[in-house]
Amino acid sequence: MSNATPYVLVLYYSRNGQTAEMANQIGRGVARAEGIEAKIRTVPPVSPDTNASLPPVPDSGAPYATREDLANCAGLALGSPTRFGNMAAPLKHFLDGTGDLWLNGKLVGKPAGAFTSTGSLHGGQETTLLTMMMPLLHHGMVLCGLPYSESALNETSTGGTPYGPTHWAGTGAQQALSDHEKTLCQAFGERIARLALKLAS
Repeated sequence: MSNATPYVLVLYYSRNGQTAEMANQIGRGVARAEGIEAKIRTVPPVSPDTNASLPPVPDSGAPYATREDLANCAGLALGSPTRFGNMAAPLKHFLDGTGDLWLNGKLVGKPAGAFTSTGSLHGGQETTLLTMMMPLLHHGMVLCGLPYSESALNETSTGGTPYGPTHWAGTGAQQALSDHEKTLCQAFGERIARLALKLAS
């Protein structure tokens, strides 16, 4: 990825790997749009010790995001597993530290959307997506969802909403993403990428 190429930041927290896989599928969708790339980043977990005691690079998976990654993105896909119908604390902790970006209007006018994974089928997918959109609105971003012109949205029996991609992971053994869920993640990534290019011009 060159410094001159615009990118969609796919920013997520994942506990068991399903949200991370969604992020990778969204990145594949971004790659369908010419002239823009995906930058996939995660956030560290939080604990009473705070994240300062963690190494700067995780042992595996995507690198940790910086505020500069967020400030310089052309678009944003924000992902988290559900926690009682809301985003997980590590992602909120990261967003809570972006007041300087809000003050300087760094994200104003850029497209953004949310994605989530739940253990139970009706485990707060839509409320999690909607509450994740609140800080995006405060930052002045342009919200992006999934239109029903995506046929997988009408055909899925697993995850998928017009508010953004979702995955039903199950409460026992973790279920892999279904074909419909992968399709919707990729369509979402491509949509944000194409919107980012149009809004930037």
